[in-house]
Amino acid sequence: MVYEAEALIAEMDEKGLEIDEYTQSALTRMYIEAGLIGKSWAWFQRFHLSGSMSSECYSANIDAFGERGHVTEAERAFLCCQEQKKLSVLEFNVMIKAYGIAGSYDKACSIFDSMPGEGVVPDQCSYSSLVQNLASADLPLKAMPYLRKMQEAGLVGDCIPYCALISSFVKLGQVEMAEKLYREMICHNVKPDIIVYGVLINAFADTGSIKEALSYVDKMKEAGLSGNSVIYNSLIKLYTKVGYLKEAEETYRMLELSEAGPDLYSSNCMIDLYSERLMVEHAEEIFQRLRQTREANEFTFAMMLCMYKRLRRIEQALRIAKHMRELEMLTGLLSYNNVLGLYVMDGRIRDAAGTFQEMIEAEIRPDDCTYKSLGAVLMKCGVSREAIGKLEVEAKRDPQGGIRAWLSALSAVVEVDNSSYDV
Repeated sequence: MVYEAEALIAEMDEKGLEIDEYTQSALTRMYIEAGLIGKSWAWFQRFHLSGSMSSECYSANIDAFGERGHVTEAERAFLCCQEQKKLSVLEFNVMIKAYGIAGSYDKACSIFDSMPGEGVVPDQCSYSSLVQNLASADLPLKAMPYLRKMQEAGLVGDCIPYCALISSFVKLGQVEMAEKLYREMICHNVKPDIIVYGVLINAFADTGSIKEALSYVDKMKEAGLSGNSVIYNSLIKLYTKVGYLKEAEETYRMLELSEAGPDLYSSNCMIDLYSERLMVEHAEEIFQRLRQTREANEFTFAMMLCMYKRLRRIEQALRIAKHMRELEMLTGLLSYNNVLGLYVMDGRIRDAAGTFQEMIEAEIRPDDCTYKSLGAVLMKCGVSREAIGKLEVEAKRDPQGGIRAWLSALSAVVEVDNSSYDV
């Protein structure tokens, strides 16, 4: 493509035809995308030195360099424009964008702050670009003054810049700041959209703060907005944490009626709620659907295994454990502890010891639940409570030494190879 474009330019030069600014900036981009940075700069210089480039053309070239991360060339092109006294808001905006792409946020702020000195007034794009860049870089506090200046300038047309900062504060765990910004937005008569409410509802769902989460659900309804799948999923997460089965069921039904349908997380939450209450048929219905759609994950299987184990439905629990192994879904501590506990319950001492060895080889750190099950194994093999107590103390005092001690104790009563574990 570059060769053909150069041939066309050469032909135009021979015929004395004028190359328009669109063609100039398009070839600059072509050179940059081909990795020919030297050629792209020489091409830019040809038109810059002619003195006929417009502000729009300078901004297009700066943007071409900045978008591909060539900030040095973008800065040089900006200075060329400045020399020609053709700086406009366009050049500043593409430089803010370029610095954002490069992660040079201090430079983005500096060039924004220099605009008044050049007689240039920031526009909505200037503010929005800077605020969005700072928010995405987890720098919402740095962005706050710019958002307020944007508000004072009457350039906040919607809630998008507020939403960016609210999301950033929530991501950083600074929910109080997010709420403060929400109230500020309301005071300025900026209407929150469904995304703002979704972010705040989810923030409180994560912490199990039901009163606060539901207050934003109410505000959302008062604003005439209907919930979406994101909000419904957040509410199910919340209801699961606080154990509100009825409310979770109602919300799950709404998800089932929605176009998107329930996601895996919400379905797992419902299985968790049902398994805690030993509501087998309800849990099995969701579980079977997830298996049919191949969405079921390790947590899905672990919850079902846990439920069957509580009900002492050993055959069904063993079947789940077998599937987990076949599907390579035995990777986390929760799953290992459930399977280990199941084997102990069914008297499968060798399988229990082997599962513990698997855990260690997989570098899964045992916890108190693990050692409780192993203690039951040793007791069934005639080891005294006093000896097991010493092993538990050792595991707390020296986790690595404790693992070796437990393996050694197990190998004394069950066939376990502990030679492969190196502390």
